[in-house]
Amino acid sequence: MSTPTDTQTATSARRTFPTDFLWGTATAAYQIEGAATEDGRGPSIWDTFSHTPGRTQDGDTGDVACDHYHRWPEDVEHLARLGVGAYRLSISWPRVQPGGRGPLNAKGVEFYRRLLEALHERGIRPYVTLYHWDLPQELEDAGGWANRDTALAFAEYARHMARELGDRVEVWTTLNEPFCSSYLGYASGVHAPGRTEPAAALAAVHHLNLAHGLAVQAIRDELPGAKTSVTLNLHVIRPADPSSEGDADAVRKIDALANRAFTGPMLDGAYPQDLLDDTAAVTDWSFVQDGDLEQIRQPLDVLGVNYYSTTLVRKFTGEGAPEQADGHRTTGASPWVGVTDVEFLPQPGPHTEMGWNIEPAGLTELLLDLARRYPDLPLAVTENGAAFADELTVDGAGRRRVHDERRVRYLHDHVDAVGAALDAGADVRGYFAWSLMDNFEWSYGYSKRFGILHVDYPTGERTWKDSAYWYARLAATGTLPGLTDVEPLDA
Repeated sequence: MSTPTDTQTATSARRTFPTDFLWGTATAAYQIEGAATEDGRGPSIWDTFSHTPGRTQDGDTGDVACDHYHRWPEDVEHLARLGVGAYRLSISWPRVQPGGRGPLNAKGVEFYRRLLEALHERGIRPYVTLYHWDLPQELEDAGGWANRDTALAFAEYARHMARELGDRVEVWTTLNEPFCSSYLGYASGVHAPGRTEPAAALAAVHHLNLAHGLAVQAIRDELPGAKTSVTLNLHVIRPADPSSEGDADAVRKIDALANRAFTGPMLDGAYPQDLLDDTAAVTDWSFVQDGDLEQIRQPLDVLGVNYYSTTLVRKFTGEGAPEQADGHRTTGASPWVGVTDVEFLPQPGPHTEMGWNIEPAGLTELLLDLARRYPDLPLAVTENGAAFADELTVDGAGRRRVHDERRVRYLHDHVDAVGAALDAGADVRGYFAWSLMDNFEWSYGYSKRFGILHVDYPTGERTWKDSAYWYARLAATGTLPGLTDVEPLDA
């Protein structure tokens, strides 16, 4: 299904992208920075969550992570050597504003200012995400994203960052994957803050949407020419039986929760009526106040799209235990608020170490669907990558190497899928590989490696994997390299 034939691979290897197509990599603050209690940084919900026994694999935390806070000059040099045109990073809200409100932490702001300046010096455009899940704990103590005031605090935080860092940011992304922040954080509890409160999850959906719209306005108030974005992990959902009305309705329900709960207010100016009807037994949506939808729907310069796998659903008959292969860890509580008659089916391989199916065609499908629905909105693939069990070796010349053939193929086939979407008319402006380096993979701790750079966690040493050499060649040429083009360009 996802493995091309030799003929397809040969054809893909000749694919050339537009000269202005942007190649980048991406990270997130809590996953790489470490320095959790240094220089005035306050605690986030992920600090609290990861330090709670049983919440993360092996009790892992982001206290040190990749130590990027201290090793950032080295990491910028890796980016420069990769030759990427952009780097997507996130700002740790509790590092720059420890309590989520009040005075800024000067040392935290200065850290990001120096990092952004270093990127500019090397011609690397910073794509800055304001929220990649690390809510200041003080705001969670006051209700978190279930509390409307958090959206207001976020808008002020965005205004501060625009004022402090605005001349160094290429694109401002308000939120990363609000699906995860709301449903995984407040309904299933597999992500911080670990709550299992369905009504709170839907309130969080709305307040994240509101935070996005208010933040876009705040940024543009400070920086009239600023480019703004949001990144969504939109689900590609398929019915088990395309001829079944029940399976078609299962697709509709999951699409409403996972996708249209965000694209509806952000891009269309309204929540879909079927979402409100499906969840009426959970909440009356009275947290949506007059004028909110106008605040949320703001013009964007680009829509960020994160893609890893597809989703297969069918209507649950009520017999036996429902399949729950939705790609998320389980707590016994469901992230699918208000939906009790849909089951998620395992899908054919190959799979990544996360258990996610590999299907590049799903990325083409998603990009083309968005292009049809929002033809005037440019797109960028802001995350795409794969976790595999990498092995660090030393070759005959004494060089440390990681031969990650499966990741090379994954990236090759998904970049090719982006090219197919371009060929079919989608306005895709860039692709960001996830991730620049191995890092703290949330509740999976350090057990999953997504990086194109290997990180030896005890020492922090970075080693280029074959996928990094492959990606550097892609960034340098704009032409899809072959699967074996994994030697340094100057070798």
